[in-house]
Amino acid sequence: MKARALWHTAGVVLLNAAGNYALSLGMKRAPAAAGPALALLEPAAIAGIALLIAWMLLRLRLLQMADLTFVLPLTAVGYLLNAAMGAVLLGEHVTLARWAGALFISGGAALTSFTPHETDAGGAEPEGAAERREG
Repeated sequence: MKARALWHTAGVVLLNAAGNYALSLGMKRAPAAAGPALALLEPAAIAGIALLIAWMLLRLRLLQMADLTFVLPLTAVGYLLNAAMGAVLLGEHVTLARWAGALFISGGAALTSFTPHETDAGGAEPEGAAERREG
């Protein structure tokens, strides 16, 4: 994978984690009586929404550069990052079962990254693969 795509991948993972953290923080800070719609007016919730919009746009760009089956395993590390941020920054209790689940999801997704990229069993690129990369 090209360096540009790796930078995009890092941005996708970090924007997702930061957006989820800020949104969660904003929703927790909002008064319980406010309800979910009014809680979205909390500054941290607004920041979380903005970060998640940026995450989605960058993820769409990344999917233009690489296959979904290659992108998703690389971004699965976000599950571990989200659990760590919840535990450290939000003071959430992350049970051993949740840590194991996040680890298994990330590890299982990582296994798929060891497969050949954009080739079939014979080593030939699928129809249109070169055009997608160049275009």
